[in-house]
Amino acid sequence: MRKVLFIMMILLFSVSLYAQNRKIEKKVYYTKRINPTPPEIDGVLDDEVWGGVEWGGGFTQHMPYDGKEPSQDTSFKITYDDDYLYVAFRAHDTDPDKIESRVTRRDRFPGDWVEINIDSYFDHRTAFSFTISSSGVRSDEFVSDDGSNWDTSWDPVWYAETHVNGDGWTAEIRIPFNQLRFADKDEQVWGLQFTRRLYRKEERSIWQYKPADSPGWVSQFGELRGIRGIKSKNSIELLPYSVGKLETSLKEDGNPFSDGRDPGMRGGLDAKFGVTSDLTLNLTVNPDFGQVESDPSVVNLSAYETFFQERRPFFVEGKNILNYQITGGDGDFSSDNLFYSRRIGASPHYYPDTDDNSFLDMPNNTSIASAAKLTGKTRNGLSVGVMNAVTMKESAEIDTDGIRDKETVEPMTNFFVGRLQKDYRKGDTRIGGIITSVYRDISEAHLEFLNKEAYSGGIDFVHNWNQKTYYFRYNQVFSHIKGTTEAISRAQESSVRYYQRPDAGHLDLDPNATTMTGQGGRISGGKSGNGHWKFDTGITWRSPGLELNDVGFLRQADVAMQHVWVQYREWNPKWIFRNVSINFNQWSGWNFNSDNIFNGGNVNLHMMFKNYWSYGMGINRNFESHSPGMLRGGPSFTTPSRWNMWYNVNSDQRKNLNFGLNGYMSKSDESDTKVFNLNPRISWRPRNSLNISAYPGFSRNHTDYQYVSTEDAADGSRYILGRIDQTTMSLTLRVDYSITPNLSIQYYGQPFVSAGKYSDFKKVISPKAEKYDDRIYEFGIDEISYDSDSEEYTVNEINNGSGTYSFDNPDFNFRQFRSNLVIRWEYIPGSTVFLVWTQERTGYGPNGNFAFRDDVGDLFDVHPNNVFLIKINRWFAR
Repeated sequence: MRKVLFIMMILLFSVSLYAQNRKIEKKVYYTKRINPTPPEIDGVLDDEVWGGVEWGGGFTQHMPYDGKEPSQDTSFKITYDDDYLYVAFRAHDTDPDKIESRVTRRDRFPGDWVEINIDSYFDHRTAFSFTISSSGVRSDEFVSDDGSNWDTSWDPVWYAETHVNGDGWTAEIRIPFNQLRFADKDEQVWGLQFTRRLYRKEERSIWQYKPADSPGWVSQFGELRGIRGIKSKNSIELLPYSVGKLETSLKEDGNPFSDGRDPGMRGGLDAKFGVTSDLTLNLTVNPDFGQVESDPSVVNLSAYETFFQERRPFFVEGKNILNYQITGGDGDFSSDNLFYSRRIGASPHYYPDTDDNSFLDMPNNTSIASAAKLTGKTRNGLSVGVMNAVTMKESAEIDTDGIRDKETVEPMTNFFVGRLQKDYRKGDTRIGGIITSVYRDISEAHLEFLNKEAYSGGIDFVHNWNQKTYYFRYNQVFSHIKGTTEAISRAQESSVRYYQRPDAGHLDLDPNATTMTGQGGRISGGKSGNGHWKFDTGITWRSPGLELNDVGFLRQADVAMQHVWVQYREWNPKWIFRNVSINFNQWSGWNFNSDNIFNGGNVNLHMMFKNYWSYGMGINRNFESHSPGMLRGGPSFTTPSRWNMWYNVNSDQRKNLNFGLNGYMSKSDESDTKVFNLNPRISWRPRNSLNISAYPGFSRNHTDYQYVSTEDAADGSRYILGRIDQTTMSLTLRVDYSITPNLSIQYYGQPFVSAGKYSDFKKVISPKAEKYDDRIYEFGIDEISYDSDSEEYTVNEINNGSGTYSFDNPDFNFRQFRSNLVIRWEYIPGSTVFLVWTQERTGYGPNGNFAFRDDVGDLFDVHPNNVFLIKINRWFAR
């Protein structure tokens, strides 16, 4: 492993000798203060004030023809007063009838638009982005990491109007200074960039020219000068809300907790305080996220946890500040992070055991009492992110023959995350760190399986050189958990590490341990721009004792992986292509006993044609691997090599009717294992304000060695595998209707059915044998029988002295329908009314046979659980 790391570093530093420096002339726009009156924001540009400042322009095409003249000219003006920044745009168009004025809700960036990016910190890494479409739709983003992250969850209060005329279209924007962050100086110097999108040609032009192959974004901005005498205001914003909710479900006779109706009222407060000119405190008390879209349906047959995206506004906004991803990119390790906000307010960990004559009222989620975030960046380049959240003690209510009792299912818990990062050399070098902690107030014995305390932390270092062409990254993380022997044994035996594996001699399962400590990290380097070639190479590792899952996310420990990625890209149109890129990947992995556990590589290609169609494909080779989790705590099992292929094709997405198709295929070398997925897409826009999209999905999974069960026999454990024949179908439907940019109706619905039928049951006899057939023994028809009454299979090994053992029938039919209908009205800037209808139907079946018509029919025969909700909030600011 040391040799691999040494070779990678030599490659990185030797290639950097061939870099070329390019100097681009920096543009500067000089503004003036308003005199005498501010403009009326109507998009017409007929106010006297605009005559007092000069037009800026001279845009350059950024795509598709980098560095060429744009098809249409764009010009702008900027002025200001004590409280606001005012921007005027003139988007010239010689064919105004072809201006695409699509209406959507906020943050959808529809049709033709213009955008201003403001680096008011002037740190060359972060910016505030404001976009207005020709139809008047506002979009906004917080830009961080020099353009690597664009956070659309940032929703400042600002104002804009547009006007379409015979020369093109115009826009006026008013941005309150209290929505920006800047230092208290007599004269401000800010980074500045403008972008225009010409939709019909999918063309982007920019004010400050930046070559398409140069890395970074904010660091390449021009400058805004001339703003004097403004003061950063420590604003106060309050957003109180009230919610009325009605839940309906199937009434269950005799169940006192299930009468079919559950009305409720609640209220809460979101607040934002400008602590200093650089730092902002966000606070939420008793938050409600009823308007948030449901998670997609999944059937997870692996040993590992499913990762779901965060959708709740408080945790989504500014998430990049607290993000501490150990490994970038895609793959099994891409979700590993010291902070996974879905842990806060998750489902309770404990589920009470009840008698047959008892009824249970179980909370779906833990309640968040309050949460606070302090974020910002000081004038000396120190980025700050601190979050603390408290979740309430939750109890389930149990009714046994009319006698009520309560049992705690989740203790009161405190979550803390703190992140600091300091810029040097204008952001080219950064040093940072993070610390997290979780404390559970555990006072009842049945909850002692939970970690009482959990800590994690990390340090990180990033260095860029040669105009950010090359980079070196290093981070190191640690974790430490405390709890009872039951809690630490549970952590040791979890699917993340499986200390109990009989072949893991380098792991020590300690049943008396009350703490566990681990570490991990990443070292990588590469070339990020300036030329057609890019590459990245590095190594990442997770020690066996690393545990992040109290407030973070960790899929697998006891692993180290080396990777190499190389890309060639052509961004200017050539021949039939608008752009094209090809990627080469290679990876290898080891455990902490230095055993090589996986190897692989792939080649993938992405291209867009001049007719705006696109195509991508990839071929992947996974060589024979040793899975530590497949037998759920048993020995590692060697899985056969396999070929994988994926592809996607999309029609011209500018069209009102467009479609796409993506698919995936996998075939194992030795076993009869193959997977096939097909996912078409169709999108139709019958009018500028309405878009209807459908995403059908179909998959077939034939796996010869799917884990079923671990059973005890007279002479030891039996690891039972089976051949699964699984079929899954789904349809995701989305309807977006925007009556105005501030009044929209959105619908999301997903019927999902999956059936799995098991056969050809077998036991593992030699999990690492050279040949696949020598690793397993398939039961004969005289060795295994099925009892339909008990729904159990029984294996008879009396002839070899091992006796008999049984396991449950693993066949399944899973059916689910989830939908959300949301009417959103921003009745005044910053203040919103939500009307929400959420429905869920979930059903199960035991036969494993897939029949689409029957499964869908059975799904809609399930009585729905409905939630009807009205939520009103009101924005107050000072």
